[in-house]
Amino acid sequence: MKLHLFSLLLSLALVHSSFAVTRIGDDLGGSLGTYLLMFTRLRDSGERIIIDGKCFSACTLVTIIPKERICVTQRAVLGFHAGWIDDQTGRQPTSKEGTSLLFELYPAIIRRWITDHGGLGTRMILLQGRELMTFYPPCQ
Repeated sequence: MKLHLFSLLLSLALVHSSFAVTRIGDDLGGSLGTYLLMFTRLRDSGERIIIDGKCFSACTLVTIIPKERICVTQRAVLGFHAGWIDDQTGRQPTSKEGTSLLFELYPAIIRRWITDHGGLGTRMILLQGRELMTFYPPCQ
């Protein structure tokens, strides 16, 4: 009996992360490296993601997670722009290398959408509403 209970608890611990859910709401982004590490860990964990609000800038790296594990609410918005460097002066000059890296990290379908909407530049381009729901299913 003890061995059976131990096996059951062990199997629950192993599949636990696939039942975990992370909710993203009104995240304006930040350091590319920080977000890449966070979303790589989430991707590898098996967690499901709910996008429920703004997911701008580096937050859009959430798209590295398999689309089957992401759902979006009516409030969900992905906001894309060029990568930039914090030069400690309050200005944010764009980074060609950072922008190129960011673009290459996105799945091909997201890269096509970005290209079709003018590419990554200083202007934020928004993927939202019905158009976003053609990429990711609505949350149930």
